[in-house]
Amino acid sequence: MQKTINGAMFKSMILTAAKMLEINRVSIDALNVFPVPDGDTGTNMSLTLQSAVKELINCQSNKMAEISEAVSRGALRGARGNSGVILSQIMRGICTVLKKSEEIDVKTFAQALMSGAEIAYGAVSKPKEGTMLTVIRMMAEHAQGIKRRCSDFEAFFKEILSAGESAVQLTPSLLPVLKKAGVVDAGGKGLIHVFTGMQKALLGETVKGEAFVADAGSSGDTLMEHADIMSLGNIEFAYCTEFFIINLKKQTTTADIEKLKEFLMTIGDCVIVIGDLELVKVHVHTNQPGVALSKALELGELDKLKIENMLEQNRALMKKYEEEKKEMGMLAVSAGEGLTSIFKDLMVDAVIEGGQSMNPSASDIADAVARINAENVFVFPNNKNIILAAEQAKSLVENKMIHVIPTKNIPQGFAAALAFNPDLPVDENKANMIHALDTVNVGQVTYAVRNTRLYGFDLKVGDIMGLDNKKILAKGTEVGTVTMELIDKLRSDEEIITLYYGQDVKEEDAEKLRDELAEKYPDCDVELHYGGQPIYYYFIALE
Repeated sequence: MQKTINGAMFKSMILTAAKMLEINRVSIDALNVFPVPDGDTGTNMSLTLQSAVKELINCQSNKMAEISEAVSRGALRGARGNSGVILSQIMRGICTVLKKSEEIDVKTFAQALMSGAEIAYGAVSKPKEGTMLTVIRMMAEHAQGIKRRCSDFEAFFKEILSAGESAVQLTPSLLPVLKKAGVVDAGGKGLIHVFTGMQKALLGETVKGEAFVADAGSSGDTLMEHADIMSLGNIEFAYCTEFFIINLKKQTTTADIEKLKEFLMTIGDCVIVIGDLELVKVHVHTNQPGVALSKALELGELDKLKIENMLEQNRALMKKYEEEKKEMGMLAVSAGEGLTSIFKDLMVDAVIEGGQSMNPSASDIADAVARINAENVFVFPNNKNIILAAEQAKSLVENKMIHVIPTKNIPQGFAAALAFNPDLPVDENKANMIHALDTVNVGQVTYAVRNTRLYGFDLKVGDIMGLDNKKILAKGTEVGTVTMELIDKLRSDEEIITLYYGQDVKEEDAEKLRDELAEKYPDCDVELHYGGQPIYYYFIALE
Protein backbone atom coordinates (compact mmCIF):
# COMPACT_ATOMS: atom_id res chain seq x y z
CA MET A 1 0.00 0.00 0.00
CA GLN A 2 1.33 3.38 -0.99
CA LYS A 3 0.91 5.83 1.87
CA THR A 4 2.71 8.81 0.28
CA ILE A 5 3.82 10.11 -3.10
CA ASN A 6 6.93 12.12 -3.87
CA GLY A 7 7.94 14.40 -6.71
CA ALA A 8 9.07 11.57 -8.98
CA MET A 9 5.74 9.76 -8.56
CA PHE A 10 3.72 12.95 -9.17
CA LYS A 11 5.69 13.52 -12.36
CA SER A 12 4.84 9.98 -13.48
CA MET A 13 1.17 10.59 -12.63
CA ILE A 14 1.02 13.68 -14.84
CA LEU A 15 2.83 11.98 -17.74
CA THR A 16 0.51 8.97 -17.60
CA ALA A 17 -2.57 11.18 -17.26
CA ALA A 18 -1.53 13.11 -20.38
CA LYS A 19 -1.15 9.89 -22.37
CA MET A 20 -4.49 8.59 -21.13
CA LEU A 21 -6.17 11.82 -22.16
CA GLU A 22 -4.57 11.81 -25.61
CA ILE A 23 -5.61 8.22 -26.29
CA ASN A 24 -9.23 9.12 -25.50
CA ARG A 25 -9.12 12.57 -27.08
CA VAL A 26 -11.31 11.83 -30.11
CA SER A 27 -13.99 10.03 -28.11
CA ILE A 28 -14.18 13.06 -25.79
CA ASP A 29 -14.43 15.37 -28.81
CA ALA A 30 -17.43 13.35 -29.99
CA LEU A 31 -19.36 14.37 -26.85
CA ASN A 32 -19.11 18.06 -27.69
CA VAL A 33 -22.66 19.23 -28.43
CA PHE A 34 -22.49 23.03 -28.27
CA PRO A 35 -23.34 25.02 -31.45
CA VAL A 36 -19.93 26.49 -32.13
CA PRO A 37 -17.33 25.31 -29.65
CA ASP A 38 -14.13 27.27 -29.17
CA GLY A 39 -12.40 24.07 -30.17
CA ASP A 40 -12.91 20.40 -29.43
CA THR A 41 -13.03 19.58 -25.74
CA GLY A 42 -10.82 16.50 -25.82
CA THR A 43 -8.28 18.16 -28.09
CA ASN A 44 -8.17 21.29 -25.96
CA MET A 45 -7.74 19.36 -22.73
CA SER A 46 -5.07 17.11 -24.24
CA LEU A 47 -3.06 20.01 -25.66
CA THR A 48 -3.30 21.78 -22.30
CA LEU A 49 -1.86 18.81 -20.45
CA GLN A 50 0.73 18.21 -23.18
CA SER A 51 2.00 21.72 -22.50
CA ALA A 52 2.41 20.77 -18.85
CA VAL A 53 4.31 17.65 -19.95
CA LYS A 54 6.65 19.79 -22.05
CA GLU A 55 7.51 21.86 -18.98
CA LEU A 56 7.94 18.66 -16.94
CA ILE A 57 10.39 17.23 -19.43
CA ASN A 58 12.46 20.40 -19.19
CA CYS A 59 12.41 20.18 -15.39
CA GLN A 60 15.52 18.29 -14.28
CA SER A 61 14.52 18.18 -10.61
CA ASN A 62 12.40 15.65 -8.73
CA LYS A 63 11.57 18.12 -5.98
CA MET A 64 7.82 18.45 -5.50
CA ALA A 65 7.97 22.26 -5.47
CA GLU A 66 9.73 22.48 -8.83
CA ILE A 67 7.64 19.77 -10.47
CA SER A 68 4.41 21.40 -9.23
CA GLU A 69 5.54 24.75 -10.55
CA ALA A 70 6.33 23.22 -13.95
CA VAL A 71 2.92 21.54 -14.19
CA SER A 72 1.09 24.69 -13.13
CA ARG A 73 3.06 26.96 -15.46
CA GLY A 74 2.90 24.60 -18.43
CA ALA A 75 -0.84 23.99 -18.12
CA LEU A 76 -1.54 27.72 -17.94
CA ARG A 77 0.61 28.49 -20.96
CA GLY A 78 -0.94 25.75 -23.02
CA ALA A 79 -4.55 26.22 -21.91
CA ARG A 80 -6.91 26.15 -24.90
CA GLY A 81 -10.61 26.86 -24.89
CA ASN A 82 -12.81 26.84 -21.84
CA SER A 83 -12.16 23.19 -21.03
CA GLY A 84 -8.39 23.60 -21.28
CA VAL A 85 -8.42 26.71 -19.13
CA ILE A 86 -10.53 25.04 -16.45
CA LEU A 87 -8.22 22.00 -16.49
CA SER A 88 -5.23 24.32 -16.11
CA GLN A 89 -6.85 25.93 -13.08
CA ILE A 90 -7.60 22.56 -11.51
CA MET A 91 -3.94 21.69 -11.95
CA ARG A 92 -2.90 25.08 -10.60
CA GLY A 93 -4.98 24.57 -7.46
CA ILE A 94 -3.67 21.06 -6.92
CA CYS A 95 -0.07 22.16 -7.40
CA THR A 96 -0.49 25.14 -5.07
CA VAL A 97 -1.01 22.71 -2.20
CA LEU A 98 1.37 19.94 -3.28
CA LYS A 99 4.38 22.22 -3.73
CA LYS A 100 4.44 22.92 0.01
CA SER A 101 5.53 19.36 0.93
CA GLU A 102 8.04 16.83 -0.39
CA GLU A 103 6.02 13.78 0.70
CA ILE A 104 2.29 13.92 0.03
CA ASP A 105 -0.19 11.83 1.97
CA VAL A 106 -3.88 11.23 1.26
CA LYS A 107 -5.01 14.08 3.49
CA THR A 108 -2.79 16.56 1.66
CA PHE A 109 -3.95 15.30 -1.73
CA ALA A 110 -7.57 15.67 -0.64
CA GLN A 111 -6.80 19.27 0.30
CA ALA A 112 -5.15 19.75 -3.10
CA LEU A 113 -8.27 18.51 -4.89
CA MET A 114 -10.42 20.97 -2.96
CA SER A 115 -8.00 23.76 -3.86
CA GLY A 116 -8.22 22.71 -7.53
CA ALA A 117 -12.02 22.83 -7.43
CA GLU A 118 -12.12 26.22 -5.71
CA ILE A 119 -9.63 27.88 -8.07
CA ALA A 120 -11.37 26.41 -11.13
CA TYR A 121 -14.75 27.76 -9.99
CA GLY A 122 -13.17 31.15 -9.33
CA ALA A 123 -11.70 31.29 -12.84
CA VAL A 124 -15.09 31.19 -14.57
CA SER A 125 -17.23 34.33 -14.53
CA LYS A 126 -20.51 32.38 -14.42
CA PRO A 127 -19.87 28.78 -13.30
CA LYS A 128 -22.36 26.24 -14.63
CA GLU A 129 -23.26 23.03 -12.87
CA GLY A 130 -23.34 19.97 -15.07
CA THR A 131 -19.84 20.65 -16.38
CA MET A 132 -16.34 19.49 -15.43
CA LEU A 133 -16.57 21.98 -12.56
CA THR A 134 -19.26 19.81 -10.98
CA VAL A 135 -17.15 16.72 -11.49
CA ILE A 136 -14.02 18.10 -9.80
CA ARG A 137 -16.10 19.56 -6.96
CA MET A 138 -17.86 16.28 -6.22
CA MET A 139 -14.57 14.39 -6.38
CA ALA A 140 -12.97 16.91 -4.00
CA GLU A 141 -15.91 16.77 -1.59
CA HIS A 142 -15.83 12.98 -1.57
CA ALA A 143 -12.09 13.08 -0.96
CA GLN A 144 -12.67 15.19 2.14
CA GLY A 145 -15.11 12.62 3.45
CA ILE A 146 -12.81 9.60 3.02
CA LYS A 147 -9.37 11.05 3.74
CA ARG A 148 -9.33 9.69 7.29
CA ARG A 149 -10.40 6.13 6.53
CA CYS A 150 -8.49 5.74 3.23
CA SER A 151 -4.87 6.05 4.28
CA ASP A 152 -3.35 4.55 1.12
CA PHE A 153 -3.52 6.07 -2.35
CA GLU A 154 -4.77 2.93 -4.11
CA ALA A 155 -8.00 2.85 -2.09
CA PHE A 156 -8.26 6.64 -2.14
CA PHE A 157 -8.08 6.93 -5.95
CA LYS A 158 -10.57 4.11 -6.41
CA GLU A 159 -13.04 6.01 -4.25
CA ILE A 160 -12.60 9.43 -5.85
CA LEU A 161 -12.80 7.98 -9.37
CA SER A 162 -16.07 6.28 -8.44
CA ALA A 163 -17.38 9.63 -7.17
CA GLY A 164 -16.20 11.27 -10.38
CA GLU A 165 -17.97 8.73 -12.59
CA SER A 166 -21.18 9.29 -10.64
CA ALA A 167 -20.79 13.03 -11.14
CA VAL A 168 -20.31 12.59 -14.89
CA GLN A 169 -23.50 10.53 -15.13
CA LEU A 170 -25.30 13.29 -13.22
CA THR A 171 -24.32 16.07 -15.66
CA PRO A 172 -27.24 15.62 -18.11
CA SER A 173 -29.74 16.22 -15.30
CA LEU A 174 -27.97 19.47 -14.39
CA LEU A 175 -27.37 20.92 -17.86
CA PRO A 176 -30.39 20.86 -20.23
CA VAL A 177 -28.31 20.94 -23.44
CA LEU A 178 -26.66 17.66 -22.42
CA LYS A 179 -29.96 16.02 -21.61
CA LYS A 180 -31.38 17.20 -24.90
CA ALA A 181 -28.44 15.76 -26.81
CA GLY A 182 -28.38 12.55 -24.81
CA VAL A 183 -24.75 12.80 -23.75
CA VAL A 184 -22.66 13.45 -20.65
CA ASP A 185 -20.37 16.46 -20.24
CA ALA A 186 -17.28 16.09 -22.41
CA GLY A 187 -15.01 18.01 -20.03
CA GLY A 188 -16.13 15.92 -17.08
CA LYS A 189 -15.47 12.73 -19.01
CA GLY A 190 -12.03 14.06 -19.96
CA LEU A 191 -11.29 14.77 -16.31
CA ILE A 192 -12.06 11.15 -15.44
CA HIS A 193 -9.48 10.04 -17.99
CA VAL A 194 -6.94 12.39 -16.39
CA PHE A 195 -7.40 10.89 -12.93
CA THR A 196 -7.60 7.37 -14.33
CA GLY A 197 -4.15 7.97 -15.81
CA MET A 198 -2.90 9.15 -12.43
CA GLN A 199 -4.31 6.01 -10.81
CA LYS A 200 -2.55 3.79 -13.35
CA ALA A 201 0.76 5.45 -12.55
CA LEU A 202 0.20 4.83 -8.85
CA LEU A 203 -0.51 1.16 -9.54
CA GLY A 204 2.55 0.84 -11.76
CA GLU A 205 0.43 0.21 -14.85
CA THR A 206 1.19 1.50 -18.34
CA VAL A 207 -1.31 3.05 -20.73
CA LYS A 208 -1.55 1.16 -23.99
CA GLY A 209 -3.57 1.70 -27.13
CA GLU A 210 -4.08 4.21 -29.87
CA ALA A 211 -6.40 7.18 -30.16
CA PHE A 212 -9.98 6.14 -30.90
CA VAL A 213 -11.07 6.93 -34.45
CA ALA A 214 -14.83 7.19 -34.85
CA ASP A 215 -16.50 5.48 -37.78
CA ALA A 216 -17.61 8.33 -40.01
CA GLY A 217 -20.70 6.41 -40.92
CA SER A 218 -21.80 5.48 -37.42
CA SER A 219 -24.98 6.77 -35.89
CA GLY A 220 -23.00 8.08 -32.94
CA ASP A 221 -21.14 10.57 -35.11
CA THR A 222 -24.30 11.87 -36.70
CA LEU A 223 -26.02 12.20 -33.35
CA MET A 224 -23.17 14.08 -31.69
CA GLU A 225 -22.14 16.32 -34.56
CA HIS A 226 -25.64 17.46 -35.38
CA ALA A 227 -26.97 17.33 -31.82
CA ASP A 228 -28.03 20.95 -31.65
CA ILE A 229 -27.79 21.95 -35.30
CA MET A 230 -30.95 24.07 -35.16
CA SER A 231 -29.18 26.40 -32.70
CA LEU A 232 -26.21 27.08 -34.94
CA GLY A 233 -27.49 30.46 -36.02
CA ASN A 234 -27.86 31.83 -32.51
CA ILE A 235 -24.46 33.46 -32.05
CA GLU A 236 -24.53 36.70 -30.10
CA PHE A 237 -20.78 37.32 -29.97
CA ALA A 238 -18.88 36.55 -33.15
CA TYR A 239 -15.18 36.55 -32.25
CA CYS A 240 -13.43 34.10 -29.94
CA THR A 241 -10.51 36.16 -28.61
CA GLU A 242 -7.58 34.72 -26.65
CA PHE A 243 -4.23 36.18 -25.61
CA PHE A 244 -1.64 36.44 -22.85
CA ILE A 245 -0.65 39.59 -21.01
CA ILE A 246 3.11 39.49 -20.31
CA ASN A 247 5.66 41.90 -18.85
CA LEU A 248 2.96 43.60 -16.79
CA LYS A 249 3.57 47.24 -15.96
CA LYS A 250 5.00 48.00 -12.55
CA GLN A 251 1.90 49.94 -11.52
CA THR A 252 -0.45 47.05 -12.45
CA THR A 253 -2.13 45.39 -9.47
CA THR A 254 -4.22 42.28 -8.95
CA ALA A 255 -7.20 44.62 -8.63
CA ASP A 256 -6.50 45.83 -12.18
CA ILE A 257 -6.65 42.23 -13.42
CA GLU A 258 -10.02 41.80 -11.74
CA LYS A 259 -11.24 45.10 -13.26
CA LEU A 260 -10.23 43.83 -16.72
CA LYS A 261 -12.33 40.72 -16.14
CA GLU A 262 -15.31 42.85 -15.08
CA PHE A 263 -14.92 45.09 -18.14
CA LEU A 264 -14.77 42.16 -20.57
CA MET A 265 -18.01 40.83 -19.12
CA THR A 266 -19.69 44.05 -20.30
CA ILE A 267 -18.64 43.53 -23.94
CA GLY A 268 -18.93 39.75 -24.29
CA ASP A 269 -19.41 36.40 -22.62
CA CYS A 270 -17.45 33.21 -21.85
CA VAL A 271 -14.99 35.45 -20.02
CA ILE A 272 -11.98 33.90 -18.32
CA VAL A 273 -9.15 36.02 -16.90
CA ILE A 274 -6.61 34.04 -14.89
CA GLY A 275 -3.05 34.44 -13.72
CA ASP A 276 -1.00 36.75 -11.57
CA LEU A 277 1.32 39.76 -11.91
CA GLU A 278 3.76 37.68 -13.98
CA LEU A 279 1.40 36.23 -16.57
CA VAL A 280 -2.31 36.62 -17.34
CA LYS A 281 -4.38 34.46 -19.69
CA VAL A 282 -7.50 36.03 -21.25
CA HIS A 283 -10.39 34.43 -23.13
CA VAL A 284 -13.58 36.21 -24.26
CA HIS A 285 -16.30 35.96 -26.89
CA THR A 286 -17.00 39.47 -28.12
CA ASN A 287 -18.01 41.58 -31.11
CA GLN A 288 -15.29 44.10 -30.20
CA PRO A 289 -11.96 42.24 -30.08
CA GLY A 290 -10.09 45.50 -30.67
CA VAL A 291 -11.63 47.05 -27.57
CA ALA A 292 -10.70 43.99 -25.52
CA LEU A 293 -7.09 44.17 -26.73
CA SER A 294 -6.84 47.92 -26.08
CA LYS A 295 -8.08 47.51 -22.53
CA ALA A 296 -5.61 44.70 -21.89
CA LEU A 297 -2.73 46.85 -23.19
CA GLU A 298 -3.26 49.11 -20.21
CA LEU A 299 -1.90 46.29 -18.01
CA GLY A 300 1.07 45.14 -20.08
CA GLU A 301 2.24 43.64 -23.36
CA LEU A 302 0.16 41.21 -25.42
CA ASP A 303 1.40 37.83 -26.63
CA LYS A 304 0.07 34.85 -28.61
CA LEU A 305 -3.06 36.58 -29.87
CA LYS A 306 -5.74 34.39 -31.45
CA ILE A 307 -9.01 35.72 -32.86
CA GLU A 308 -11.41 33.27 -34.50
CA ASN A 309 -14.52 34.17 -36.46
CA MET A 310 -17.21 31.92 -35.01
CA LEU A 311 -19.75 33.11 -37.58
CA GLU A 312 -17.59 31.62 -40.31
CA GLN A 313 -17.31 28.39 -38.31
CA ASN A 314 -21.07 28.47 -38.01
CA ARG A 315 -21.53 28.85 -41.76
CA ALA A 316 -19.13 25.97 -42.40
CA LEU A 317 -21.04 23.71 -40.02
CA MET A 318 -24.36 24.61 -41.62
CA LYS A 319 -22.95 23.94 -45.09
CA LYS A 320 -21.58 20.56 -44.00
CA TYR A 321 -24.91 19.72 -42.38
CA GLU A 322 -26.84 20.49 -45.56
CA GLU A 323 -24.38 18.58 -47.74
CA GLU A 324 -24.69 15.47 -45.58
CA LYS A 325 -28.49 15.53 -45.33
CA LYS A 326 -30.09 12.31 -46.55
CA GLU A 327 -33.62 11.39 -47.53
CA MET A 328 -34.30 8.78 -44.83
CA GLY A 329 -33.09 7.97 -41.34
CA MET A 330 -34.09 5.66 -38.49
CA LEU A 331 -34.60 6.13 -34.74
CA ALA A 332 -35.13 3.31 -32.24
CA VAL A 333 -36.16 3.26 -28.59
CA SER A 334 -34.21 0.69 -26.61
CA ALA A 335 -32.64 -0.19 -23.27
CA GLY A 336 -29.53 -2.33 -22.95
CA GLU A 337 -26.09 -1.79 -24.42
CA GLY A 338 -26.21 -5.01 -26.40
CA LEU A 339 -29.53 -4.13 -28.03
CA THR A 340 -28.27 -0.63 -28.80
CA SER A 341 -25.18 -2.07 -30.50
CA ILE A 342 -27.34 -4.34 -32.65
CA PHE A 343 -29.51 -1.42 -33.75
CA LYS A 344 -26.39 0.54 -34.70
CA ASP A 345 -25.08 -2.44 -36.65
CA LEU A 346 -28.39 -2.35 -38.55
CA MET A 347 -27.59 1.27 -39.57
CA VAL A 348 -30.13 2.88 -37.23
CA ASP A 349 -29.06 6.52 -36.94
CA ALA A 350 -29.85 7.04 -33.26
CA VAL A 351 -31.08 5.10 -30.25
CA ILE A 352 -32.75 6.73 -27.25
CA GLU A 353 -33.12 4.98 -23.94
CA GLY A 354 -36.57 3.77 -23.06
CA GLY A 355 -38.80 0.76 -22.67
CA GLN A 356 -40.88 -0.82 -19.97
CA SER A 357 -40.92 1.40 -16.83
CA MET A 358 -38.99 4.19 -18.59
CA ASN A 359 -41.09 5.50 -21.45
CA PRO A 360 -39.61 8.52 -23.28
CA SER A 361 -41.89 11.52 -23.76
CA ALA A 362 -43.07 12.88 -27.09
CA SER A 363 -40.58 15.70 -26.60
CA ASP A 364 -37.72 13.23 -26.03
CA ILE A 365 -38.58 11.48 -29.29
CA ALA A 366 -39.02 14.76 -31.18
CA ASP A 367 -35.63 16.02 -29.95
CA ALA A 368 -33.96 12.80 -31.05
CA VAL A 369 -35.61 13.01 -34.48
CA ALA A 370 -34.48 16.62 -34.86
CA ARG A 371 -30.87 15.54 -34.37
CA ILE A 372 -31.00 13.07 -37.25
CA ASN A 373 -29.89 14.72 -40.47
CA ALA A 374 -32.64 13.31 -42.69
CA GLU A 375 -35.85 14.62 -44.24
CA ASN A 376 -37.83 11.49 -43.29
CA VAL A 377 -37.28 9.56 -40.06
CA PHE A 378 -38.72 6.13 -39.32
CA VAL A 379 -39.34 5.72 -35.58
CA PHE A 380 -39.41 2.29 -33.90
CA PRO A 381 -41.09 2.68 -30.44
CA ASN A 382 -40.47 -1.01 -29.60
CA ASN A 383 -43.10 -0.90 -26.85
CA LYS A 384 -46.86 -0.55 -27.12
CA ASN A 385 -46.82 2.14 -24.41
CA ILE A 386 -44.50 4.35 -26.47
CA ILE A 387 -46.32 4.26 -29.81
CA LEU A 388 -48.73 7.07 -28.88
CA ALA A 389 -45.90 9.32 -27.68
CA ALA A 390 -44.12 8.70 -30.98
CA GLU A 391 -47.25 9.73 -32.87
CA GLN A 392 -47.52 12.90 -30.75
CA ALA A 393 -43.93 13.76 -31.59
CA LYS A 394 -44.99 14.45 -35.18
CA SER A 395 -46.48 17.79 -34.15
CA LEU A 396 -43.30 18.84 -32.35
CA VAL A 397 -40.87 18.56 -35.25
CA GLU A 398 -40.62 21.01 -38.13
CA ASN A 399 -39.09 20.57 -41.59
CA LYS A 400 -39.05 16.77 -41.53
CA MET A 401 -41.52 13.89 -41.57
CA ILE A 402 -41.86 11.31 -38.80
CA HIS A 403 -43.09 7.87 -39.84
CA VAL A 404 -44.00 5.74 -36.82
CA ILE A 405 -43.61 2.01 -37.40
CA PRO A 406 -45.78 0.46 -34.64
CA THR A 407 -43.20 -1.95 -33.25
CA LYS A 408 -44.32 -3.33 -29.89
CA ASN A 409 -41.07 -5.01 -28.89
CA ILE A 410 -37.36 -5.17 -29.67
CA PRO A 411 -37.43 -8.13 -32.11
CA GLN A 412 -40.05 -6.31 -34.19
CA GLY A 413 -37.75 -3.27 -34.18
CA PHE A 414 -34.90 -5.39 -35.53
CA ALA A 415 -37.17 -6.82 -38.21
CA ALA A 416 -38.25 -3.33 -39.28
CA ALA A 417 -34.66 -2.08 -39.43
CA LEU A 418 -33.63 -5.10 -41.52
CA ALA A 419 -36.39 -4.30 -44.01
CA PHE A 420 -34.97 -0.82 -44.70
CA ASN A 421 -33.54 -0.26 -48.18
CA PRO A 422 -32.06 3.22 -48.86
CA ASP A 423 -32.56 2.74 -52.59
CA LEU A 424 -36.34 2.44 -52.26
CA PRO A 425 -38.75 5.39 -51.86
CA VAL A 426 -40.14 6.35 -48.45
CA ASP A 427 -43.61 4.88 -48.92
CA GLU A 428 -42.27 1.53 -50.11
CA ASN A 429 -39.85 1.33 -47.19
CA LYS A 430 -42.65 2.11 -44.76
CA ALA A 431 -44.85 -0.63 -46.26
CA ASN A 432 -42.01 -3.16 -46.14
CA MET A 433 -41.23 -2.30 -42.51
CA ILE A 434 -44.84 -2.70 -41.40
CA HIS A 435 -45.08 -5.99 -43.27
CA ALA A 436 -41.89 -7.21 -41.57
CA LEU A 437 -43.59 -7.00 -38.17
CA ASP A 438 -45.76 -9.98 -39.10
CA THR A 439 -42.80 -12.13 -40.07
CA VAL A 440 -41.48 -12.49 -36.53
CA ASN A 441 -43.16 -14.35 -33.65
CA VAL A 442 -42.10 -12.76 -30.37
CA GLY A 443 -41.85 -13.93 -26.76
CA GLN A 444 -40.63 -12.24 -23.60
CA VAL A 445 -39.58 -13.63 -20.22
CA THR A 446 -39.86 -11.49 -17.11
CA TYR A 447 -41.10 -11.69 -13.50
CA ALA A 448 -44.29 -10.88 -11.59
CA VAL A 449 -44.35 -7.81 -9.38
CA ARG A 450 -47.58 -8.52 -7.54
CA ASN A 451 -49.89 -11.37 -6.59
CA THR A 452 -52.76 -11.91 -9.01
CA ARG A 453 -54.65 -14.42 -11.14
CA LEU A 454 -54.44 -13.83 -14.88
CA TYR A 455 -54.99 -15.95 -18.01
CA GLY A 456 -55.53 -19.00 -15.84
CA PHE A 457 -52.31 -18.57 -13.85
CA ASP A 458 -52.05 -17.90 -10.12
CA LEU A 459 -49.10 -15.53 -9.90
CA LYS A 460 -47.02 -14.54 -6.90
CA VAL A 461 -44.43 -11.83 -6.58
CA GLY A 462 -41.19 -13.04 -8.13
CA ASP A 463 -42.72 -15.77 -10.32
CA ILE A 464 -41.11 -16.08 -13.75
CA MET A 465 -43.55 -15.43 -16.62
CA GLY A 466 -43.36 -16.18 -20.34
CA LEU A 467 -45.48 -13.89 -22.54
CA ASP A 468 -46.31 -13.27 -26.16
CA ASN A 469 -47.58 -9.86 -27.27
CA LYS A 470 -50.99 -10.42 -25.69
CA LYS A 471 -50.98 -12.81 -22.75
CA ILE A 472 -49.08 -15.05 -20.34
CA LEU A 473 -48.26 -18.46 -21.81
CA ALA A 474 -45.94 -19.95 -19.20
CA LYS A 475 -45.11 -19.60 -15.51
CA GLY A 476 -42.58 -21.09 -13.12
CA THR A 477 -39.69 -20.46 -10.77
CA GLU A 478 -36.75 -21.11 -13.13
CA VAL A 479 -35.93 -18.73 -15.97
CA GLY A 480 -34.58 -21.43 -18.28
CA THR A 481 -37.51 -23.77 -17.76
CA VAL A 482 -40.10 -21.04 -18.38
CA THR A 483 -38.24 -19.90 -21.50
CA MET A 484 -38.21 -23.43 -22.93
CA GLU A 485 -41.93 -23.82 -22.23
CA LEU A 486 -42.72 -20.44 -23.80
CA ILE A 487 -40.82 -21.26 -27.00
CA ASP A 488 -42.58 -24.61 -27.21
CA LYS A 489 -45.97 -22.86 -27.08
CA LEU A 490 -44.96 -20.09 -29.49
CA ARG A 491 -43.31 -22.22 -32.15
CA SER A 492 -45.09 -23.51 -35.23
CA ASP A 493 -42.89 -24.02 -38.30
CA GLU A 494 -40.25 -21.32 -37.77
CA GLU A 495 -36.68 -22.17 -38.74
CA ILE A 496 -34.73 -19.64 -36.65
CA ILE A 497 -34.88 -19.10 -32.88
CA THR A 498 -33.02 -16.02 -31.61
CA LEU A 499 -32.46 -15.28 -27.92
CA TYR A 500 -31.47 -11.85 -26.57
CA TYR A 501 -30.48 -12.24 -22.91
CA GLY A 502 -30.76 -9.45 -20.37
CA GLN A 503 -28.52 -7.92 -17.73
CA ASP A 504 -29.71 -10.34 -15.02
CA VAL A 505 -28.82 -13.49 -16.99
CA LYS A 506 -25.35 -15.00 -16.76
CA GLU A 507 -23.66 -15.69 -20.08
CA GLU A 508 -23.01 -19.34 -19.19
CA ASP A 509 -26.71 -19.85 -18.34
CA ALA A 510 -27.73 -18.30 -21.67
CA GLU A 511 -25.29 -20.52 -23.56
CA LYS A 512 -26.60 -23.60 -21.75
CA LEU A 513 -30.17 -22.70 -22.72
CA ARG A 514 -29.11 -22.18 -26.34
CA ASP A 515 -27.53 -25.64 -26.43
CA GLU A 516 -30.63 -27.24 -24.92
CA LEU A 517 -32.83 -25.56 -27.51
CA ALA A 518 -30.53 -26.67 -30.34
CA GLU A 519 -30.81 -30.25 -29.10
CA LYS A 520 -34.60 -30.06 -28.72
CA TYR A 521 -35.14 -28.40 -32.12
CA PRO A 522 -32.46 -29.90 -34.40
CA ASP A 523 -34.16 -28.51 -37.52
CA CYS A 524 -33.82 -24.92 -36.21
CA ASP A 525 -30.90 -22.53 -36.14
CA VAL A 526 -30.60 -21.22 -32.57
CA GLU A 527 -28.82 -17.88 -32.20
CA LEU A 528 -27.81 -16.10 -28.99
CA HIS A 529 -27.03 -12.39 -28.49
CA TYR A 530 -26.29 -10.26 -25.45
CA GLY A 531 -29.01 -7.63 -25.07
CA GLY A 532 -28.26 -6.23 -21.63
CA GLN A 533 -31.87 -5.14 -21.18
CA PRO A 534 -33.33 -4.62 -17.68
CA ILE A 535 -36.51 -6.32 -16.41
CA TYR A 536 -36.69 -8.92 -19.20
CA TYR A 537 -34.53 -12.02 -18.86
CA TYR A 538 -35.03 -12.86 -22.53
CA PHE A 539 -36.48 -11.43 -25.70
CA ILE A 540 -37.22 -14.25 -28.14
CA ALA A 541 -37.69 -14.04 -31.91
CA LEU A 542 -38.96 -16.94 -34.00
CA GLU A 543 -38.73 -16.56 -37.76
